[in-house]
Amino acid sequence: MIKVDSHPADILAALKKRGMSMSAVSRAAGLASSTLANTLIRPWPKGEWLIANALSVHPSEIWPSRYVNTVHSRTPRKPLPIAVEDNDKHIEK
Repeated sequence: MIKVDSHPADILAALKKRGMSMSAVSRAAGLASSTLANTLIRPWPKGEWLIANALSVHPSEIWPSRYVNTVHSRTPRKPLPIAVEDNDKHIEK
C-alpha cells in the first residue's frame, strides 16, 4: 500500500496538540517565523527534520513521497541526446 503525505492541517494540528506552533518551531531553530511553513508546500529537508523532530517521528512518516521508496524503484532520466562525435572534440588527446 502506498502511503500519502500528511495534510498540512494535520501537521499543524499535531504540533498544536503538543503545545507548539509552526512559528515557534521555526523561531527555535533560528529561522524567521514564517520560513518553516515552506516545508508544507515544497520539499525542504532541513524543515522536514525540524518538524519531524518536534513531532518525534521520522520525516518519511509525514512526507513519504519525498523519500526514496525501496519497493518502487526510481528510474533514471534518459541521457541527453549529445552525439558522441561532439564529445570527442572536447577531449584532449
